[in-house]
Amino acid sequence: MTNKPVFGTQEWAKYNQNCIKGCSHDCKYCYAKAVAIRFKRKTAENWKIEDLRYERLTHTFRKVSGRFMFPTSHDITPEHMNECIFYLGNILKPGNEVIVVSKPHLQCVKEMCDVLSRFKDQILFRFTIGSADSGILKFWEPGAPDFDERVASLEYAYSNGFQTSVSCEPMLGGNIDEVIRITVPIVTDAIWLGKMNDLKARLTLNGANDLATIQRANQLIAEQSDPWVRQIYSRYKDNGKIKWKESIKKVVGLEIQTEKGLDV
Repeated sequence: MTNKPVFGTQEWAKYNQNCIKGCSHDCKYCYAKAVAIRFKRKTAENWKIEDLRYERLTHTFRKVSGRFMFPTSHDITPEHMNECIFYLGNILKPGNEVIVVSKPHLQCVKEMCDVLSRFKDQILFRFTIGSADSGILKFWEPGAPDFDERVASLEYAYSNGFQTSVSCEPMLGGNIDEVIRITVPIVTDAIWLGKMNDLKARLTLNGANDLATIQRANQLIAEQSDPWVRQIYSRYKDNGKIKWKESIKKVVGLEIQTEKGLDV
């Protein structure tokens, strides 16, 4: 029986969980921001104001088959670190496995590793690092930590015995090979590579369509051509720690596969 293709977060986890509306990282290309604006849940101006969903903190979870991903439409920032860790603990207590996806603040990672240490075997940290150039990260992800802090967060989780992985989706330029070189020794699971998707449409919805941003967007789209993707794939196809998101698999003709723990 042929597996059904899966996309987006379903490539990583069966269930999505969030407890905040908005995100202070305010990434220009953010899919969640574009969706919130489209459905009038937020505006381009107030997206970076984080509104805690207090009702979520009392939600009771049961043990389920398949992983949770937390968060998917916001991030874990110092402003609501304690609430996010509390909520994450509620997901973990019944025995669920969770992929914690973040552009990580070291303060938050240290607190998570301390408070949630007894759930170590149920947690896989996946930190988003789309470039080794902090200037590029600052342009596209203005409120998020720089490259050095993200690597320090990864190293801290790894040294404390947690499962670790990296998401280079979207790849933002600035020598993705350098991201791989630096992070692969402190990754226990995988480094996922993926292209930028629907960039111009998201920029328009998110109110980030000024001339400088559109010029950078055009440059990034041109850089991530099919020949470039094939070169990346050729370079790393035999590296067991490198995994390919759907945007890469479409170009190189791979079957869409999923991570362990998903029902497909």
